[in-house]
Amino acid sequence: MPPSAPSLVRLLAGWLPAQRWFGGKDGPIDDLTIGTATELRTGEPGLHHLILDVHQDGTVDRYQVLLGVRRDLPDHLRHVGIGRLTGEQGIDGHVYDAVHDPELTRPLLAHMANASTIGPLQFRRAPGAGIRTELDGVPGTAEQSNTSLIYGDTHILKLFRRLSPGVNPDLEVNLALSRKGSAHVPAVHGWIELESGTDGAADEPTTLALLSEYLPSGTDGWQLALTSVRDWLAQPPPPPPAGPGGETVTASDAGTAGGDFAAEAERLGAATAAVHRDLAAAFGVTQAPPTMVRHTVFAMNEQLDQVSAAVPQIRPHAHALREAFDEVAAEARTLPVQRVHGDFHLGQVLRTGTGWVLLDFEGEPARTPAERRAPAHPLRDVAGMLRSFEYAARFLIARDGDLPPGTVDALELRARAWAERNRQAFCAGYAAAGGPDPAAHAALVRAFEFDKAVYEIRYEARNRPAWLPVPLRSLAHLTA
Repeated sequence: MPPSAPSLVRLLAGWLPAQRWFGGKDGPIDDLTIGTATELRTGEPGLHHLILDVHQDGTVDRYQVLLGVRRDLPDHLRHVGIGRLTGEQGIDGHVYDAVHDPELTRPLLAHMANASTIGPLQFRRAPGAGIRTELDGVPGTAEQSNTSLIYGDTHILKLFRRLSPGVNPDLEVNLALSRKGSAHVPAVHGWIELESGTDGAADEPTTLALLSEYLPSGTDGWQLALTSVRDWLAQPPPPPPAGPGGETVTASDAGTAGGDFAAEAERLGAATAAVHRDLAAAFGVTQAPPTMVRHTVFAMNEQLDQVSAAVPQIRPHAHALREAFDEVAAEARTLPVQRVHGDFHLGQVLRTGTGWVLLDFEGEPARTPAERRAPAHPLRDVAGMLRSFEYAARFLIARDGDLPPGTVDALELRARAWAERNRQAFCAGYAAAGGPDPAAHAALVRAFEFDKAVYEIRYEARNRPAWLPVPLRSLAHLTA
């Protein structure tokens, strides 16, 4: 930042790039301005809500920050310190990331319970929701592009760090499903929004945060799947068949592992079909003509062009990918489309004592708001979960430190068997519960899955290069 920039702006510009949720790590910050600054708590400690306009490479992104202020920063908050100010904008003391200060996260619940309006901020309570205002919020530990605050065993508040104008799809969809009484989503308790017109979108407010029912007994689907994979990879391999050919591992062999996941995969498929029915009832179903289907395929090929130019490792698979896309275009017919999850994978589901729950209907982080809201065929979500089984099967192999004894090639065969067993179980559960049968739409599912793989490869290359071998190894198998 230029030396003439206010000291708070300079401090924030130096702090932002180190945050997990900051999306502009691949380039310098050209300029940073404070769009809105709202004081939510006076005294010691103080709490300020900031909307930051971050200028990078000709674009402007908006980020949400809760800024704490203390004259003396205690030891347990030093790791989230941003810097010290001496009187600028009325702030005299240490400034820090307030989501780590329970004393400052508690007032957010009180404002929602009271449906307060403070400056441009509007706090909302869902009809009939009871909000416990005495609870302190503690940040969750999961790696994510937002920040989640957990309030006891009752509430979880998702703060959307990188803001998009308008109502966030996560709030929009969860509210609609809650009103429908969906058994597979957590209830909405409240939300926070920026009044319309403040961010240039005059027609609707911008969602800042979503307060939902917290499910303390829930277990993350990704962790459950990894436990199963670890158990399966650690099993002694079956004896090789008579004659040449070496080890042969089948999907049924994967069922011999003590932590077999197939029954849960089947139940998850059924829960997914139920949520798709609820989404169709809440938002309706329309018919996409063949021209729209061909336009979707054009977008798939366009994304492949972009990723091939940036990630050379995908190029050996490009021909097979295009063949799968073009097959759908050549056989294009009218398809039903509806609202879907949009970023469906094992990390977006919880296994509770009563069944599977689906979370985070925000859509893929790299998509535009319009793309996240666009209706799609429900098998796009199915393809996303199939990709997640492929990820889980190979994740431990990609992390050398977690490898059990054996060669990578032998473990790859076993990973394929685990993925195939759980893919089959998920699809069977989905079809049995009334979803469109993936087996009857094999070309469409294959195109959706390959399109998701291309998206994953671009995402990993940009954000987690160490994970790049995971989708590439899977793609090598699926396109063979």
